[in-house]
Amino acid sequence: MNYFVTGGTGFIGRFIVERLLQRRQATVYLLVRKESKHKFEALRDSLGADPARLLPVWGDITTTGLMAKTQFSKLKGKIDHVYHLAAVYDLNMDDETGDRVNNEGTRNVVEFTNALGGKVTLQHMSSIAVAGGSFRGVFKENMFDEGQDTSHPYYRTKFQSERIVREECKVPWRVYRPGAVVGSSVTGEMDKIDGPYYLFPTIKAIRDTVPKWLPLLGVEGGKIPIVPVDYVADATVAIAHKPGLDGKAFQLLQAPQDSTGRIMEIMFDAAHGPGFAAQFELPAMPRLVRRGLRETAKLLPLKVAARQMTRATGIPAAALGYLTSQVSFDDRQARAALKGTGIKCPKLQDYAPALWSYWESHMDFPKAHRGGKKKLAGKVVMVTGASSGIGLESARKFAASDATVILVARTLSKLEEQVDIIRKHGGEAHAYPCDLSELEDIDRLANQVLEDFGRVDILVNNAGRSIRRAVMESLDRFHDYERTMQLNYFGCVRLINALLPSMVHNKSGHIINISSIGCLVNAPRFAAYVASKSALDAFSRSLSSEVKQDNVEVSTIYMPLVRTPMIAPTKIYDYAPTWSVDKASELVIDAAVHRTKRIKTFLGQTAEMSYAVAPKLNDSLLARSFQLFPSSAKARGKGTEEAPSGETMALAYLLRGAHL
Repeated sequence: MNYFVTGGTGFIGRFIVERLLQRRQATVYLLVRKESKHKFEALRDSLGADPARLLPVWGDITTTGLMAKTQFSKLKGKIDHVYHLAAVYDLNMDDETGDRVNNEGTRNVVEFTNALGGKVTLQHMSSIAVAGGSFRGVFKENMFDEGQDTSHPYYRTKFQSERIVREECKVPWRVYRPGAVVGSSVTGEMDKIDGPYYLFPTIKAIRDTVPKWLPLLGVEGGKIPIVPVDYVADATVAIAHKPGLDGKAFQLLQAPQDSTGRIMEIMFDAAHGPGFAAQFELPAMPRLVRRGLRETAKLLPLKVAARQMTRATGIPAAALGYLTSQVSFDDRQARAALKGTGIKCPKLQDYAPALWSYWESHMDFPKAHRGGKKKLAGKVVMVTGASSGIGLESARKFAASDATVILVARTLSKLEEQVDIIRKHGGEAHAYPCDLSELEDIDRLANQVLEDFGRVDILVNNAGRSIRRAVMESLDRFHDYERTMQLNYFGCVRLINALLPSMVHNKSGHIINISSIGCLVNAPRFAAYVASKSALDAFSRSLSSEVKQDNVEVSTIYMPLVRTPMIAPTKIYDYAPTWSVDKASELVIDAAVHRTKRIKTFLGQTAEMSYAVAPKLNDSLLARSFQLFPSSAKARGKGTEEAPSGETMALAYLLRGAHL
């Protein structure tokens, strides 16, 4: 079977082309502009497609006839299905662009399809945007022109382009109306910020500042018709090949739709943030008021204000309508057409973790540090423990400031995944696996890196092991002390010693050691951990004066409690205020830019001073914390963790950021 596809290099298009190529003896012709040749080649390579089965047709939907006549003559009578996917999907679009691409482009595709001859069917990708921005009630698949408000350029052109198909197409046609398309329900893959993704930065900010145990109050809001891209592709291809469905529209989305409040709740759970205690509905505005607001919003001053709000928040003004929308969408025809195929739209709650993980790692990439490029561009930076947490985010920020970053951790596959992400964002990164608890492996790493790069300008000793266990619970666990010292102290010293000669030779270098606030607070239950970090601290103080004349600096960051995978097993930390990885990694970049000697938080500085001035008083306070923050249930030989008391929570906030 032969397929002709427009918009095949776009997000939805890539998934549909992949599924078409999976069909036996299928040949796919892709309409591609000459200037987008690289996109076609990237698509072909990513799919591993046979060049004989995925063929470019050079042209443009905004051109009458789409392509040269010689190319058209080769396709005439040979195409079974035309998939028209090319369109501008942008709530910030202007009228001219919408008319040229969405409307005239669709008309050109319809005329092309009409002229093909043979038994061809047009598969047109429309949108639930045909329902307009203020429709109330249920919008069904057999509805089209309901007098809805389509004054916004996106809504208008999606409505008008579907009308062109309905009225001007002389061959069989089918229309598909996806909802707000999000990433793959399997991998989370997405290509741009749209729909519910506008909420993600707010979710992240709240997650990083509000403790997980504190329930939130939310607004129920309108219903957002979300759909994962893989369902759109699966459903479209399956329906296109079923007989007896011509002249129908199929709405592709989750039914029933989740409310804005429910979506926020689901995504907070995926982000490991706080939950919701209750949600409430906003009062509905009278129809006259709603109409007045719509008309007033068309005034020039408010249009300017809306544009300014979009620039400030990154959220298109039109998208805000979804938050209180009173429309819901029926998908009965789509479900009936898919009966027996095994294809159905998954629920958001089942794939939200995949969406969040992909967004956080691929799309929420940091920007260059202020002044960072001036100080860090071209530097070779090695970051250990770089597969997750503080190390990974620090590596990403170094790369954003144009440093060459060497990511070090045990698992190569994890490092390579992160290196690919950094490179896609224009950074330079390299993966070097190493078990930093094995001294010989450290020597191998250092030799290889120096051979490959000639130098390391900045070394960030971030990899570490933390053990939270009282001394009296560790009397038969001396290996805890040995393992902690091996990684946190001996491993760091071995790596420093291996790289230091080249720094001294080059008369330039910077060693940044990630220590712990526990060294300043003298945190109970962390004797093994604090001892290993303190040993590295003492080594660094002695080293610092020795290499000062060689322009080699040594910095120590007394890192507070940070919510990373390292603290996840300690369930009591779910109730403790912690720093975010983003905030913690800023300390690392600041140390590199300003070559600061010691970096402490206010609590760390205060604790250090209090111990120097009144050590007994300091011990009394920490003794109380030792009583209020018990060891884990596993260490105590019990099955369940106990919820903290009010006094425990009060002390946790007094000692915010400390290891308790």
